[in-house]
Amino acid sequence: MSQQARHVLNQLAHRLAEAGIDGPRRDANLILQMAIGHQDTILSHHDISLDDTASQRLEDLMARRIAGCPVSRLRGMREFYSLPFIISDATLDPRPDSELLVEQTLRFLKHKEGSPVIADFGTGSGCLLLAVLANHPSATGVGIDISQQALGIAAENASQLGLSQRSDFICSDWDQRLASDAKFDVIIANPPYIAETDKESLQKEVRDYDPPTALFAGQDGLSDYRQLMPIIAKRLNDDGAAFVEIGQHQENDVIAIAQAAGLICTSQEQDLAGIIRCLIFHKG
Repeated sequence: MSQQARHVLNQLAHRLAEAGIDGPRRDANLILQMAIGHQDTILSHHDISLDDTASQRLEDLMARRIAGCPVSRLRGMREFYSLPFIISDATLDPRPDSELLVEQTLRFLKHKEGSPVIADFGTGSGCLLLAVLANHPSATGVGIDISQQALGIAAENASQLGLSQRSDFICSDWDQRLASDAKFDVIIANPPYIAETDKESLQKEVRDYDPPTALFAGQDGLSDYRQLMPIIAKRLNDDGAAFVEIGQHQENDVIAIAQAAGLICTSQEQDLAGIIRCLIFHKG
């Protein structure tokens, strides 16, 4: 039996709002799409049909969302830099703030001749590397991650985006499995940068659903930068640039770590909230 979508969407949005979910109307629409197998936004005047199977699927999805599971996790995908990326339990859920690294990298590459080679340390779903490659057709790159499961997702994303021929993925603890003489024109990194002591203050959607290895970096949130900065200094070409994401108020500490490794911070870029989110480094 069919019914107007308006009534179902209103009920779902009300339940989500009561549970304290931000954007309840948006999430209600996405959840209803998944429940009935609809690919596009469901308009209020649409007629929909919920059989027993779809109704049960709807209730299961609603229960998971109300429990805190992000819609992107329910869908198994996230749009990032206007591209669709598959995600899994092994990958970080890409955030809009990280698009700043892509924007700054592309701005640098605009003035770079030839075929630049990019390394993405801690690639996860591959979203940073692949977003850059999709928008700079002469570039190639390698995504490095310690998680083989994450790399499987990254390779799948590369295939879906038609970028398999210009990307490679290596399972490695930082640069241990790279060739000793491997160097790059651009290095991108969004390493873990949350202090273990801040775990309980995180949003439930982050704390309970993102992989801990992609979030936490020791007691002060800086342990991965201490490992990464000497690697960047070693692997970056003399005329190259590195684009590194940081947490709020970490800029001074990360710059000091980078300087000790022989890197110079040439720019501090703010995200849409006015927080310094991306540091750009060159070799000293």
